[in-house]
Amino acid sequence: MAHFAKIENTKVVNVIVVANDYASNETEGQAFIASIGLDGVWVQTSYNNNIRKQYAGIGYTYNSVADVFVAPQPFPSWTLDSNHDWQPPTPKPDGNYYWNETELVWVVI
Repeated sequence: MAHFAKIENTKVVNVIVVANDYASNETEGQAFIASIGLDGVWVQTSYNNNIRKQYAGIGYTYNSVADVFVAPQPFPSWTLDSNHDWQPPTPKPDGNYYWNETELVWVVI
Protein backbone atom coordinates (compact mmCIF):
# COMPACT_ATOMS: atom_id res chain seq x y z
CA MET A 1 0.00 0.00 0.00
CA ALA A 2 1.14 3.52 -0.76
CA HIS A 3 0.38 6.46 1.49
CA PHE A 4 -0.17 10.03 0.34
CA ALA A 5 -0.38 13.22 2.39
CA LYS A 6 -2.48 16.18 1.31
CA ILE A 7 -0.55 19.42 1.75
CA GLU A 8 -2.17 22.82 2.29
CA ASN A 9 0.11 25.78 3.03
CA THR A 10 2.94 23.37 3.99
CA LYS A 11 0.69 21.55 6.52
CA VAL A 12 -0.45 17.93 6.27
CA VAL A 13 -4.25 17.99 6.45
CA ASN A 14 -5.04 14.41 5.39
CA VAL A 15 -3.30 11.09 4.77
CA ILE A 16 -4.80 8.37 2.58
CA VAL A 17 -3.88 4.89 1.44
CA VAL A 18 -3.74 3.97 -2.25
CA ALA A 19 -3.46 0.37 -3.43
CA ASN A 20 -0.14 -0.48 -5.05
CA ASP A 21 -2.03 -1.36 -8.25
CA TYR A 22 -2.68 2.38 -8.65
CA ALA A 23 0.52 3.78 -7.17
CA SER A 24 3.64 2.00 -8.37
CA ASN A 25 5.33 5.41 -8.12
CA GLU A 26 4.46 8.85 -6.79
CA THR A 27 3.36 10.31 -10.14
CA GLU A 28 1.04 7.38 -10.83
CA GLY A 29 -0.42 7.65 -7.33
CA GLN A 30 -1.04 11.38 -7.75
CA ALA A 31 -2.78 10.74 -11.09
CA PHE A 32 -5.00 8.11 -9.46
CA ILE A 33 -5.91 10.46 -6.61
CA ALA A 34 -6.87 13.17 -9.12
CA SER A 35 -8.90 10.64 -11.14
CA ILE A 36 -11.13 9.87 -8.16
CA GLY A 37 -11.85 13.56 -7.65
CA LEU A 38 -9.53 14.42 -4.78
CA ASP A 39 -7.99 17.80 -5.51
CA GLY A 40 -4.97 19.50 -4.03
CA VAL A 41 -1.31 18.70 -3.62
CA TRP A 42 -0.61 15.09 -2.64
CA VAL A 43 2.88 13.94 -1.64
CA GLN A 44 3.84 10.33 -1.03
CA THR A 45 4.88 9.37 2.48
CA SER A 46 6.29 6.13 3.81
CA TYR A 47 4.82 4.23 6.74
CA ASN A 48 8.27 2.64 7.11
CA ASN A 49 10.06 6.03 7.00
CA ASN A 50 11.76 5.04 3.72
CA ILE A 51 11.25 8.44 2.10
CA ARG A 52 10.92 12.02 3.33
CA LYS A 53 12.43 11.29 6.75
CA GLN A 54 9.29 10.11 8.52
CA TYR A 55 5.68 9.16 8.02
CA ALA A 56 3.45 12.20 7.60
CA GLY A 57 0.76 12.72 10.17
CA ILE A 58 -2.00 15.30 10.22
CA GLY A 59 -0.50 18.49 11.61
CA TYR A 60 3.00 17.74 10.35
CA THR A 61 4.74 20.23 8.07
CA TYR A 62 6.08 19.40 4.63
CA ASN A 63 9.40 21.12 3.93
CA SER A 64 9.57 21.04 0.12
CA VAL A 65 13.13 22.41 0.00
CA ALA A 66 14.50 19.58 2.14
CA ASP A 67 11.77 17.19 0.88
CA VAL A 68 10.96 15.98 4.41
CA PHE A 69 8.02 15.82 6.77
CA VAL A 70 8.59 17.55 10.11
CA ALA A 71 6.69 16.64 13.27
CA PRO A 72 4.85 19.40 15.14
CA GLN A 73 6.95 21.34 17.65
CA PRO A 74 6.45 19.55 21.00
CA PHE A 75 7.14 22.63 23.15
CA PRO A 76 7.71 26.33 22.38
CA SER A 77 11.26 26.22 23.78
CA TRP A 78 12.40 23.40 21.50
CA THR A 79 14.28 24.19 18.28
CA LEU A 80 14.57 22.39 14.98
CA ASP A 81 18.04 21.02 14.24
CA SER A 82 19.70 20.57 10.85
CA ASN A 83 18.34 17.00 10.67
CA HIS A 84 14.76 18.32 11.07
CA ASP A 85 14.37 16.91 14.59
CA TRP A 86 13.10 18.96 17.54
CA GLN A 87 15.68 19.44 20.28
CA PRO A 88 15.08 20.58 23.87
CA PRO A 89 17.10 23.45 25.35
CA THR A 90 19.00 20.86 27.42
CA PRO A 91 19.59 17.22 26.45
CA LYS A 92 17.41 14.61 28.08
CA PRO A 93 19.23 12.69 30.84
CA ASP A 94 19.28 8.90 30.79
CA GLY A 95 16.32 7.37 32.56
CA ASN A 96 12.62 8.21 32.88
CA TYR A 97 12.10 11.94 32.60
CA TYR A 98 9.47 14.27 31.22
CA TRP A 99 9.93 17.83 30.01
CA ASN A 100 8.58 20.65 32.20
CA GLU A 101 8.08 23.60 29.84
CA THR A 102 7.28 26.07 32.64
CA GLU A 103 10.60 25.44 34.39
CA LEU A 104 12.48 24.45 31.21
CA VAL A 105 13.91 21.37 32.92
CA TRP A 106 13.69 17.60 32.76
CA VAL A 107 11.82 16.12 35.73
CA VAL A 108 12.33 12.56 36.92
CA ILE A 109 9.24 10.37 36.78
